Amino acid sequence: MTDNAASTPAPPAEQQPPAASPAAEGAEGAEGEGPSKKAQKKAEAKAKKEAEKARRAAEREAAAKAAGKSTGPTEDLAKDNYGVVKERKGQFELSADVDDVNLKNIGEEHVGKAVIVRAWVQNARIQGAKMAFVELREEGAWTIQGVFVANNEGTPVSKPMVKFAAGINPESFVVVEGTVEKPLELVKSCKVSNYELHIRKIFVLAAAPQMLGMTLAAANRPITNFSDEEPAPEKAAEEGVDKLSITAESSIPAATMLTHLDNIIMHKRAPVQQAIADIRMEVKDLFRSYLKSHGFKEFEPPCLIGAASEGGANVFRMPYFDKEAFLAQSPQFYKQFEIAGGRKKVFSIGPVFRAENSNTPRHMTEFTGLDLEMEIKKDYREVLLMLEGVLLHIFRGIKERCAAEIELVRSVYPAEEFLLPEPGKEVRLTFAEGQKLLREEGPEEFRNVTDDEDMSTPQEKALGAIVRKKFNTDFYVLDKFPEGARPFYAKLDNANPKVTNAFDFFLRGQEILSGGQRINDPEELEARIIQKGVDPKSNGIKEYVDVFRQAGVPAHGGGGIGLDRVVAWFLNLPSVHLAAYYPRTPKRLLP
Repeated sequence: MTDNAASTPAPPAEQQPPAASPAAEGAEGAEGEGPSKKAQKKAEAKAKKEAEKARRAAEREAAAKAAGKSTGPTEDLAKDNYGVVKERKGQFELSADVDDVNLKNIGEEHVGKAVIVRAWVQNARIQGAKMAFVELREEGAWTIQGVFVANNEGTPVSKPMVKFAAGINPESFVVVEGTVEKPLELVKSCKVSNYELHIRKIFVLAAAPQMLGMTLAAANRPITNFSDEEPAPEKAAEEGVDKLSITAESSIPAATMLTHLDNIIMHKRAPVQQAIADIRMEVKDLFRSYLKSHGFKEFEPPCLIGAASEGGANVFRMPYFDKEAFLAQSPQFYKQFEIAGGRKKVFSIGPVFRAENSNTPRHMTEFTGLDLEMEIKKDYREVLLMLEGVLLHIFRGIKERCAAEIELVRSVYPAEEFLLPEPGKEVRLTFAEGQKLLREEGPEEFRNVTDDEDMSTPQEKALGAIVRKKFNTDFYVLDKFPEGARPFYAKLDNANPKVTNAFDFFLRGQEILSGGQRINDPEELEARIIQKGVDPKSNGIKEYVDVFRQAGVPAHGGGGIGLDRVVAWFLNLPSVHLAAYYPRTPKRLLP
């Protein structure tokens, strides 16, 4: 027996355990004996295994504690440097001695200095647990890369702050504070490529939803479907696929015009749309500055009038107290009233309304008119030359002032270079000469056009192609329109009463301007009104004719330019709707 067994007193006889069975031999000794050698070895191995597990657990715990000390504090020391302002109940703090800057103004003088920027998050991504990148965008597609780097101290940027920044939804509006630095290499994806922001504070001022109705990338793709009609319910699913179709050239979905108008904010944030809008504003400024430098006075015609301004049916009617009112089809009468009232040269910029049920890329029910009227001293061509001069000034001006915007638009909507005539080589054709070119050099279907019929849109485009090839210009004038193609106030040519002293201007074969000399004699005017089948005593027409009876009115003429068409056709856009801020069509009154 072992020493342990010998030291244990034996139990009373009646409590003695039974003798071990043969099957238990080898596991235990005989009655009163301890474990066998084999059992002892098993117990020792088990104990050794448990000790090793305990040792490894202790090592892991020690390593975890050491890691906690090396990576930083468990408390987020940067918690006051980031967050969603709404969740912070409007409470956030930026450095009082740091100035706001716009991205386009960042330069060498800012390197190493702190700045504040307010912008949209274009995209965000995380790189490991300690680094994140955001792309910030301001108006005009100005973008810059922002960098977040967490350090071991956890301030001013912590790991949670890095994670927060990388998780901000695209198109959220933020304010950031950071230091302008030089990147190791140019950030080619950003317009501000030679600088970056090392951000130490970021606050979300206005959060964007997690899912946008249209992404910025889709908004900046070319639109090919300009239908603005809502699909029928049974076609909604099919139309939904069409609205965001994947084009062959890119994996980015291209949205329809309907989708753009339903997501107007993203439509307007698209860099291409902002570039078009900037060009549009420059056209207005160039128009105004040129005319003012030539002695023109600006005036403001009414939009709400008491009679159809040109006697036609394409006019919007509406109740006006106990009467009927109309939206002005043009400022034509009022331009002439200004000349009759003693002005020599006037112009206006304002909305024009046409109740034409034309669902085409060339038409809108509301557009912006650039109008002028002037006294004629010797010949109506004085008016033609003035209008030609202002348009050439506009085209040359936007080529010079808007080169970057034009390049951006053409990156989305590729187009041939707009050709302007050389000074002194402007193309001015009579209507009859234009028809002759179509007959001789145009498509087969136009070989029989006549000189006394108005031109159709396909004829205009075909003539534009001929003029470009023959005269190397996309801008030209057609003069001496036939009498039947002009309104009652157009002055007839004294030498040939079958034609008028009226003209149209064209860009890339599409009309942008109508103008000419007006009738200033009341008897002649009344005779022309009757000839056109209009009652000279009708409401609005009578008052118009009476203006010329009130006092002597000098010979005068002018023209009306469609701003939207000038922009669209200069850029060769697929639709005039792209040049309008909020296009109005027979099917669309929103947004």
